[in-house]
Amino acid sequence: MRIIAGSRKGAIIAAPRGTRTRPTADRVREAVFSMLGSVEGLTVLDLFSGSGALALEALSRGAAAAVMVDSRAGAVRTIADNISKLKYDNVSLSRRDWLVFLKDAAKKQQQFDLIFVDPPYKMHRVIAADLEKRLPAVTAPRGRIVVEFDARGDVTLPLALLADKRYGDTRVRVYGDG
Repeated sequence: MRIIAGSRKGAIIAAPRGTRTRPTADRVREAVFSMLGSVEGLTVLDLFSGSGALALEALSRGAAAAVMVDSRAGAVRTIADNISKLKYDNVSLSRRDWLVFLKDAAKKQQQFDLIFVDPPYKMHRVIAADLEKRLPAVTAPRGRIVVEFDARGDVTLPLALLADKRYGDTRVRVYGDG
């Protein structure tokens, strides 16, 4: 995988070994950032971060800071290596359960301008209600949430649907307050 644009354009990043992580393909990431437009100055949350590719791409394109969350040790090691390789210091990496993180962030009134949600596809049905309940509390006014999921499934959030695109087996939806 590579960073597509911005200050780290062309840099190669690693993905965790094994089949538990399904990194967002370069072409899908490129399409996501085309849908989003400028991310300059935004604060980013990358849940189920995996390789960190989405948040790292946002940082390369000028995001002010990023928080990456993943519960798996191998993923966290890979993300830490990618952060180190790209020499970012405006990143926080947390090995935590996504739901615990969201509850704590809401208690602290922490909010993000851009949130990436890309869990393992099979998890969406199990976590959908919690995502719907918890994400709005950590989304800044005028913030956006990008959800990547299996195109055969469905994910909805209680926010305005700003974009809905399909890329092969992957569907990407962008939600916001309109």
